[in-house]
Amino acid sequence: MQEIHLHHPYSAKQIPKEDVVLVLGYFDGVHRAHQQVIKKGREIARQEGLKLALMTFNKQPSLVFQKFNSEMLMNLTSPALKRNWMNKLGVDYYYFTDFTSLFASLSPQEFVDQYMVGLNAKIVVVGFDYTYGPKEVANLLLLPKYAKERFVIEIVSEYKVKEKKVSSTWIRKLLSKGDLKEANQMLGYLYVTEGVVVCRDDQGQVLNFSTINIEVDKNIYLPGVGVYLTEVEIIGKKYRATALIRHEYNETFEKDQNLTVRVHIFDFDQQIYGEKVKIYWLNCLYRRKNWKKSAIN
Repeated sequence: MQEIHLHHPYSAKQIPKEDVVLVLGYFDGVHRAHQQVIKKGREIARQEGLKLALMTFNKQPSLVFQKFNSEMLMNLTSPALKRNWMNKLGVDYYYFTDFTSLFASLSPQEFVDQYMVGLNAKIVVVGFDYTYGPKEVANLLLLPKYAKERFVIEIVSEYKVKEKKVSSTWIRKLLSKGDLKEANQMLGYLYVTEGVVVCRDDQGQVLNFSTINIEVDKNIYLPGVGVYLTEVEIIGKKYRATALIRHEYNETFEKDQNLTVRVHIFDFDQQIYGEKVKIYWLNCLYRRKNWKKSAIN
């Protein structure tokens, strides 16, 4: 997979000079509905003998075009994990585009001209609810008008699990309630987050090697406050573990530090400070609303 970083306005020299099937979307979480869209694009590309291209953004368009609770706009997938998914799903050209204010100011016609036609799309594949600007002027009903018969439009229908629409927003709500079983069903895989093992004392107690603090990216969504059964991947090897999540900063940490998750790894006694690890979230063992700091020390 060739990754191409675009910053508006991009140079035409960055774009491979061949027709492609182009898949468009933000794909936060790369859940089962997203996978269906990408697989459809791959299927069409193989049928037509074309390369599969996919364009996504470095931040959520909803931050500009719509107003949501900021917590619900935290990402389910880091850029690195999203990139790995696209490679796994058979994408040939991966366009990772900076979503800047200048980019956001493009009219629907300009977006279609520069980021569909300009990327040499012969066929554009999108999900049923895809928009390319404010939805009242940039919806799929209007896309043929902007396309001007320069490419074919393939729309992938809504995807449901147990009669529920699969969406990143709904998955965040499930995670916030600690409902990992249903969230993982909608994702189609175990929810995973990344972090770095940090060396910190917690309220005067030095942690042993089997209990570690993991600092996670503050822009990545975590399950709700509680205790979870997990697997932790350390240097390519997985270990069973339990994880304690608190959505408050520990009073002994600096105020500007990211949230730290505490994980206890079974049968583990190695020193791994500074290592990057992955946490696979299996099941919620205990959760209580409005859990206070004093109750989780």
